Amino acid sequence: MTTIALGMIGLGAMGAPMARHLLSHHGSLAITARRPQSELVGEGAHWADTPRELAASVDALLVMLPDLPQLEEVLAGDDGILAGVRDSGLTLMVGSTSSATGVRDLAARLADETDGRVRVVDCPVSGGEDGAIAGTLSIMLGGTEPDAALARQLLAPCGSPVHLGPLGAGQVAKACNQLVVSATILALGEATVLAERSGIDLALMWDLLGGGYAGSRLLDSRREKLVSGDDSPSGVAKYMVKDLVSAEEIARATNTNPVLLPALRAAFDEIVASGLGDQDISVTRRFVAGR
Repeated sequence: MTTIALGMIGLGAMGAPMARHLLSHHGSLAITARRPQSELVGEGAHWADTPRELAASVDALLVMLPDLPQLEEVLAGDDGILAGVRDSGLTLMVGSTSSATGVRDLAARLADETDGRVRVVDCPVSGGEDGAIAGTLSIMLGGTEPDAALARQLLAPCGSPVHLGPLGAGQVAKACNQLVVSATILALGEATVLAERSGIDLALMWDLLGGGYAGSRLLDSRREKLVSGDDSPSGVAKYMVKDLVSAEEIARATNTNPVLLPALRAAFDEIVASGLGDQDISVTRRFVAGR
C-alpha cells in the first residue's frame, strides 16, 4: 500500500478526523480545501493549491462532500480534478451520501470523458462524528471487485469497509441506514416529549430504557441532547431529506411500497420548512413539542 498515493477533499466534521486516521496509518496524504488546513499540514499532510494539483499527485482520491453537486464543482474546470488526472488513472472514492443512480451515471460519464482513466467506488459512511474521530465508521462500498478491494485497504484505518456489491450498492445500504436512523430519532424525540409532559425525569428514563430494547447507538450518542434540549448541530437534520429522497428512488426502482418512508419524508420536510433544518437531528424533540 506504500506505493499508492492517496488524496482527500472534504475536511469537515467527518472528513478531518478521517484524514488524521489515513495520514497516521499510510504515512502520507495529500489534501486541498477552500480554507487553509494548517493543523493537518502541521501533522504532515501535503497541501495542494487546487483539486487539479491534488489529482496530479495521487492514485486514489477520497471525497467527503455533502452530495454530488458539490463533487461536480471540484471535478470540472481548468483547476478541477479531471484536468489533473494522471495517465495511470485515478480511483475516485465517493464518500458523499447520494443517489445510487446518480453515482452510476457519474461513473459512466467520467469513464467516457477520461477513456476509462477514472474509476469510481461509492463509499458512504455511518457512525457520525464520534465514529469518525474513533475510527469506527461503517463504510459501505460499491464497485468492481478490484476497485473495492483497493478502497477497502485504503479506508480500513477509518473503520470497517465492506464491499456490498456493484457500483451504487453502498448508496443503497446508506439509504437503508438513514431510513432506520430517521425513524429512530423521530421516535426518540416524540417519546422524550411524551415523557417530559408526563412529569418523568428524562435522564432516569433514558438510562433505564437504554438498557432494554429501546437502546441503540443513536440513543447513546444523542441521549444528552434529547435530555437537555440542546440540538446544536452535529449531523444536521436537513441532510436527512436528500437521504430519504434517495430511499424513495430505491423503493420505486425495486417496486417496493414502503410504510414508514412517506411519513418520515413528510416529517423531515416539515422540520426543514419550519426553519429547524440546520439543527442536529435530535431537533425532533423540539419539532414534536412545537406542533
